[in-house]
Amino acid sequence: MIRALYTSATGMNAQETNIDVIANNLANVNTTSYKKSRADFQDLVYQYLIEPGAKTSANTSSPSGIQIGLGVKPSAVKKVFLQGDLTSTGNQLDLAIEGDGFFQVQLPDGSTAYTRAGSFQLDDTGQIVTPDGYVVDPGITIPTDALSITVGQDGTVSVRQPGSTTASQVGQLTAVRFANNAGLRAVGRNLYEETESSGTPTTGIFGENGVGRLSQGFLETSNVSVVEEVVNMITAQRAYEASSRGINAADEMLNQAINLRR
Repeated sequence: MIRALYTSATGMNAQETNIDVIANNLANVNTTSYKKSRADFQDLVYQYLIEPGAKTSANTSSPSGIQIGLGVKPSAVKKVFLQGDLTSTGNQLDLAIEGDGFFQVQLPDGSTAYTRAGSFQLDDTGQIVTPDGYVVDPGITIPTDALSITVGQDGTVSVRQPGSTTASQVGQLTAVRFANNAGLRAVGRNLYEETESSGTPTTGIFGENGVGRLSQGFLETSNVSVVEEVVNMITAQRAYEASSRGINAADEMLNQAINLRR
């Protein structure tokens, strides 16, 4: 009976983690290029009261034995890098990646981070930066007298200046891919960092070799489905409730056993 108490408690702890993940997904339903997370679980070790295949007589054996599980634990919380919907903004510096790939940005400490959120802006020197002021790598500076900015599907950045009827190229956005996107470390601010699990970054050109193409004037929205997350939340809540009832049932049975002599 004590075993049932602890087993049910692991179920409640697991669903608390599940609710934490779902709550974060719902909180980021309007975050540009946010990728939803999913909690995965695995069963714990088993107690073998009778081993499968144990002899029950000289000529027979137990086909399944008696295996009693000891609960559940979270095994992973992984990012699901499904494509989000694209929404039109009309902003020249809003860029969406259609397909796989990341933009590369330089952090203030000199390290490199990666993002899919293409809501870029210009700083006081004309460089293309993220909303936090992190410079897109490689750095691209837009002339102060630029009349228009054009970003091609392959990441080429061109501007048209006064007195010129044609656009001149001022830079090229670098596309980055990873062998395992789910292995990236999410650090907030729509940024990811490389890890051993993600593999080393491979740079290339947007629209080539499996890398998605760019769409100027669009932003990728969060890939969170509110309806799906609400259903998952209800399921997690009911599972939590069922585990708590398992504790109540085990407690009542223990109480009856303790009070047998009354």
